[in-house]
Amino acid sequence: MFKKLPGDEAQRLVSTTPDTAVVFRPAVVRTPAMVTLVIFAWRTVAGLLRLLWRHPIASAVVAVPGVIWTVYGWPYGLGVVVLLVAVPTGWALVHRASFLRLIGWRLLAFWRLIWVYQQRWHAVMTISGLARNIGGRDYLPRLLTVRCTSWADLVTVKILTGQAVSDWADRTEQLAHGFGAASCRVTITRSGRLLLTFPRRDPLAVPLPAIPIPDEASVGPVEIGRCEDGTPWRLKVHGTHVLVTGATGAGKGSIIWSTVRGLLPAVRAGLAEIWALDPKLMELSFGRDLFGDRYAADPAACAELLEAAVKVMQERAGRFAGVRRNHVPTVEDPFVLVVVDEVAFLTAYQADKGLKIRISAALATLTTQGRAVGIGVLAALQDPRKDVLSIRNLFPDKIALRLDESEQVDMVLGDGARDRGALADHISPIPEQGAGIAYVRLETSPDPIRVRAGYVSDDDIRDMVAVFTADTLPLPLLEEVG
Repeated sequence: MFKKLPGDEAQRLVSTTPDTAVVFRPAVVRTPAMVTLVIFAWRTVAGLLRLLWRHPIASAVVAVPGVIWTVYGWPYGLGVVVLLVAVPTGWALVHRASFLRLIGWRLLAFWRLIWVYQQRWHAVMTISGLARNIGGRDYLPRLLTVRCTSWADLVTVKILTGQAVSDWADRTEQLAHGFGAASCRVTITRSGRLLLTFPRRDPLAVPLPAIPIPDEASVGPVEIGRCEDGTPWRLKVHGTHVLVTGATGAGKGSIIWSTVRGLLPAVRAGLAEIWALDPKLMELSFGRDLFGDRYAADPAACAELLEAAVKVMQERAGRFAGVRRNHVPTVEDPFVLVVVDEVAFLTAYQADKGLKIRISAALATLTTQGRAVGIGVLAALQDPRKDVLSIRNLFPDKIALRLDESEQVDMVLGDGARDRGALADHISPIPEQGAGIAYVRLETSPDPIRVRAGYVSDDDIRDMVAVFTADTLPLPLLEEVG
């Protein structure tokens, strides 16, 4: 089948062309040892200066005893150490708050910078995929500063050029586990810089009692609980609309009743009115005497009450046109807060299609035109799906209590809210642990805030009604109301 070639012909078939391939080897530049030493020394000095600049107190506490020990001998050095221990201890015992603010949290931040974040930074950035390797060289985001508060570590990071905030928001779980925290939240401070919040403890773990009724008449912001950083949670209701979403037993009632408590002095002063829609007949009926004839439970009565609010809105708009753009509460034109408990029952679940259309149209009108003339809507519901409440995007401020599914978080608070740390689906279903805990996303900020509302019990509501009907609430002079 194959013909065997003679020896001479076989030789001629073998190429005798010389191999002209050129092998290119990268040039190796040997850095002189002196240059390497100078670079290493410069980096060491720059790192020390940076450490002194960022952590002057912690650096002084470490450096001063060593210098005195070396210059004057061990008795003086030991005396300084004793002094440095005794004085802060006495200060902490006498006035703990100022000691923590000026010394304690700075020392803790220095400790956690060295032993937690710097120790693990390279590994966490690499494993989580936030570091890059280009041309055999590693590029890491820069760890800039670490600040400590009573409940969390606040880590400022300079991200790599070309990275997006979503790259970090998608890796919050990896960052939290990498640095030994329960969670991580990502906030933009400025272009190219992020603030990572790593909680060390949960300051909202203990339920809060009902917030006392204020002494002064005001339409808000109304104090209804506490924020995670320890500051009061003041809910704005005048000049906005608020949507409260949460599963059964999540604490929607506490937010509603805390808001009502905060507005009671203004109601007594004639500067505010609360119109209540209670289709479930279970929540707002406890304080029916607070609302008078502005209370409705039957769907038909709810539709009429909403349409009456629309008429008030339109009448005010006609008077305010060309005169003023912002509403100022007065006795003649008080702030009207329309409270709707379980709004989905009125807009989706009832059988009467005509009533659903009327109610949806009235709510849409109020939420699009009402806040400029002093009419606000506070609505609560369990199911945040669009087909249940089609106008949910007309509420500028949103509150997410405990939710059943992770997808619902973004439905309520907007796209990317859960990636930024709004873990409303992780709130405990046990009432003592999770009721009233929520994440708030305001119109003015895309970053969710973790809060907890005060628990308003049935007895608190009865006492509130008794005080209101007994006419014992404070009635401040109108000129004192700001």
